[in-house]
Amino acid sequence: MVSQLSWKVGGQQGEGIESTGEIFSVALNRLGYYLYGYRHFSSRIKGGHTNNKIRVSTTQVRAISDDLDILVAFDQETIDLNFHELRPGGVVIADEKFNPTIPEGTDVTLYVVPFTGIATDLGTSLMKNMVAVGASSAVLDLDISVFQSVVDEIFGRKGQQIVEKNMEAIKQGMLHIKELLKDESVMQLDKADGKKRMYMIGNDAIALGSLAGGARFMPAYPITPASEIMEYLIKKLPAVGGAVIQTEDEIAACTMAIGANYAGVRTLTASAGPGLSLMMEAIGLSGITETPLVIVDTQRGGPSTGLPTKQEQSDLMAMIYGTHGEIPKVVMAPSTVEEAFYDMVDAFNIAEEYQVPVIVLTDLQLSLGKQTVEPLQYDRIEIRRGKLDLNVEIPESENKEYFQRYEVTEDGVSPRVIPGMKNGIHHVTGVEHAETGKPSESPTNRKDQMDKRMRKLDNINFNTPVYKNAPHEDADILFVGFNSTRGAIEEAMVQFEEDGYKVNHAHVRLLHPFPSDEMKPLIEKAKHVIVLENNATGQLANIMKMNLGYVDKIKSLLKYDGNPFLPKQVYNDSKELL
Repeated sequence: MVSQLSWKVGGQQGEGIESTGEIFSVALNRLGYYLYGYRHFSSRIKGGHTNNKIRVSTTQVRAISDDLDILVAFDQETIDLNFHELRPGGVVIADEKFNPTIPEGTDVTLYVVPFTGIATDLGTSLMKNMVAVGASSAVLDLDISVFQSVVDEIFGRKGQQIVEKNMEAIKQGMLHIKELLKDESVMQLDKADGKKRMYMIGNDAIALGSLAGGARFMPAYPITPASEIMEYLIKKLPAVGGAVIQTEDEIAACTMAIGANYAGVRTLTASAGPGLSLMMEAIGLSGITETPLVIVDTQRGGPSTGLPTKQEQSDLMAMIYGTHGEIPKVVMAPSTVEEAFYDMVDAFNIAEEYQVPVIVLTDLQLSLGKQTVEPLQYDRIEIRRGKLDLNVEIPESENKEYFQRYEVTEDGVSPRVIPGMKNGIHHVTGVEHAETGKPSESPTNRKDQMDKRMRKLDNINFNTPVYKNAPHEDADILFVGFNSTRGAIEEAMVQFEEDGYKVNHAHVRLLHPFPSDEMKPLIEKAKHVIVLENNATGQLANIMKMNLGYVDKIKSLLKYDGNPFLPKQVYNDSKELL
């Protein structure tokens, strides 16, 4: 009996690898297990090795597992590429079709199952992935009935006969393994608590959070790994009177979002690094016209097309400093699927309260990794529109001047109106302007308007700028990260604590304006500060040095090979740094 295990399926892209992992994991989610899934896939539609690794546990998990218990292989390449992850006592379940082999002298058991043969006998080789699901269920001594509801949902629209054939494929895969096992059990999971929880990717949480936050329009251009946000909202926005428009490019998406927000509609757009590069001039337009704007940047490997389907965190500097000139903007970074949901609501509120562009920065691991999510608390949601009040009647100006849309105020936020509000007429332009919006190149006006806009950053109210797990007053090690590195750090901390170290953890969730007041006391009292990030230049570490100093104390632990951090790697590499 085990409290957690790791299962992986691999093969060529287009062979149903994703659906195999989906059926296996969703069924276990419904039994009440906690799950964390991560897909490794190629930047092509068909062909190239792909795998889906699922971690199953009776307790919350937020990271990919270091090792592997069960490997399901549709080709020899899967074994060759992934065998090193298998722990002693692990299992390989492979399709008979390719005559599988495993390295000699290892404590790993190979079970050969005719995935393709059984599926073909049942009517189509496409069902070989269902045979693999059944074989996996037998190794874990799961009752195949746990897959019934999942198969019903996926194949029900194709008719009862298709449902029955797929369930029969699962059954045949299970029976074949059971014959090989001779009624022995390889491994069994401890019983789960049976509670209902959501199981979703970060992109779905972002889309759902946008809906909950009042978004009703999304102009966007498809791009990996952001497209699922758009795809989710294409299905859901029409039900609440909203719409998604696929634009010709990311420039159009961003400017259309600015226009919709100017009209008073909460609007978002989403893209990845290449798309954000195209949006930079428009983000500056949002800043100088003080029009709310919410953009999601799902980071991936760059530069240029780079590694479009691989993990990286190299857009950080670009998101903070990418626009020409200087504008106030907010850059936030959720670290879990739950945070991705709630942070989207906050993003819309902050964008409207402070009339600034807000960039929600995620990464591929968080956006496409699938996690168990506790039931969301919808009573936490609050819609705040700042100085926009559609029910207030604006008094007519005594001297018939335009409305002072860009009035210089103490908090930096001017009164806001939308088209159609009586007496709210004003001028809007991307050049520097006076309080009514009319162009002005006066040095005094320029300074007043710049100072006013930049004052907004003095008062940004974000719920948790830094997630802290800091039980020690004086820590031996302070780990710092952002986005999806949180889970790997948390698990490495446990190992260090077992070694006798005092370890604290700070995960930065508000990247700009940087939360110096929150971070400084933690860094001051730590002997060593290790900053984890998936880039080559230590961008977060450099931002910390710019804002806090401590240049000699802050050390970088970097990974930029396209793969996420694993807990054991964090532990081992950190020990080397120390």
